Amino acid sequence: MTKICIETVLHPTEDPLKVKAAVLNIFPDAAFVELEGTIRAEASSLDHLKELFKRQLIRDTAFHVLRGSIGETGLSFSLNKQAAFVGKANFAPPSPMGAIRVMVEDENLEVVVEFLTDRRSSRERGFLPRAEG
Repeated sequence: MTKICIETVLHPTEDPLKVKAAVLNIFPDAAFVELEGTIRAEASSLDHLKELFKRQLIRDTAFHVLRGSIGETGLSFSLNKQAAFVGKANFAPPSPMGAIRVMVEDENLEVVVEFLTDRRSSRERGFLPRAEG
């Protein structure tokens, strides 16, 4: 089962409703928990993020960023808060100052990345590595 956790710092100058709207623009089913200075949410679907990657024509970029974001404990990447507010998925460097941090846990993160970017593994497409000889 895929677990999706979203977290962002809430600065005193930010409107919590606008920050939540930014998260909902990417993860429409997000359920929020507001803590002191932080907004956290859990989502159950990556479908809308996948659609944004497709609509914005950034699937190749997303594939490379996401594959490079796979760690031992899961997939972790950051999205630009301002872009999310206007309904765009835009990768951002991890920052305590304002990015939306997304953490995905799953048994097979490579499959999650392939799902998000509409990629199929080479084996599924019928391409197998050639034996050298």
